[in-house]
Amino acid sequence: MARPQRVAIFLSFSGDGGVEHMMVNLAGAIARLGVEVDLVRARVDGGHADRIPEGVRVVDLEARHTWSSLPGLARYLRRERPDALLAAKDRANRIALRARKLAGAPSCLAVRLGNNLSQSLEGKSRVRRWLRTLPMRRAYHKADAVIAVSEGVAEDTAGITGLPRSAIHVLPNPVVTPALEDRAAEEAEHPWMELRTEDDSARILAVGRLNRQKDFPTLLEAFARLREQRPARLVILGEGPDREELEGLAARLGITESLDMPGFTDNPYPYMRRADLFVLSSAWEGSPNALTEALALGTPVVSTDCPSGPREILEDGRYGPLVPVGDPAALSEAMAATLEDPLPTDFLRSGGNRYRDAESARRYLEVLGITP
Repeated sequence: MARPQRVAIFLSFSGDGGVEHMMVNLAGAIARLGVEVDLVRARVDGGHADRIPEGVRVVDLEARHTWSSLPGLARYLRRERPDALLAAKDRANRIALRARKLAGAPSCLAVRLGNNLSQSLEGKSRVRRWLRTLPMRRAYHKADAVIAVSEGVAEDTAGITGLPRSAIHVLPNPVVTPALEDRAAEEAEHPWMELRTEDDSARILAVGRLNRQKDFPTLLEAFARLREQRPARLVILGEGPDREELEGLAARLGITESLDMPGFTDNPYPYMRRADLFVLSSAWEGSPNALTEALALGTPVVSTDCPSGPREILEDGRYGPLVPVGDPAALSEAMAATLEDPLPTDFLRSGGNRYRDAESARRYLEVLGITP
């Protein structure tokens, strides 16, 4: 009797980011399709590390850093010989390619990229950009498949690696899970997210790390403009290095009493369901999962037209307005218009259908050569 097919997913759990979130979702969806899944972790840090779906086996390499996981990953491949290996994040991708060579394992190996690297390197020196991208040019052609989370990321990856665009697969993130609705039904545990507020203020939500990529200063300036027109309150879920700067900007704009930044939460979905508007103000993305989740929960959305992902998710503005990056006036106008005339809830929910985890898992398995 032939042994069941097995897929290994290799990455470093180094925080509460979207990559860890999506790979946990993908592992669970693959397991539900009847394929054995090993979640092979270089490091274990962050809230997603504890969220292991039923049917997924965890293999901890107990490495201090992604680079030091190379011997452990090679031993795992030599011992377990999975039918396919999926690596996520650039460092893990390159370690996986080296480990397969060391192990002599014939596993199909796919590498996944989830961000627009060129945009994240904007403003860096030419030498620093070269040092960051040269290893990718040298390594990625050795993979059996290269996966990008959006068309924009695929085009960017082709430009960086020299691979033909036709060689890069664009696969949807496994964002919408069976548990999403259940988690959204829990309490938001925030007084501003009650079903009604005393002054009927609009409840606006943003989610993301407090850093340069998310461009929350533009959101704060847009929110201050909106407050001149109508009562509103803004909650930003996330933590990061720019907290002090954002708090200072809020004070200068006079919006401190209408803004709350309670930090990271592992369940933002009750907030999303109760919000009147979800806003993505990013300067760049790969395929922003929070935007997709808000859509799937039927929450009206506004987004910057940043590279890459929002235009694809919102289908050129069909599911919500797209505004230029770094333009608080345009963002404020779009927020006001959407609050005044939101799209129907069921229509918004339909926008998330392409990102259901089962469909995403099937497409990943197809690229990995696995038949569930």
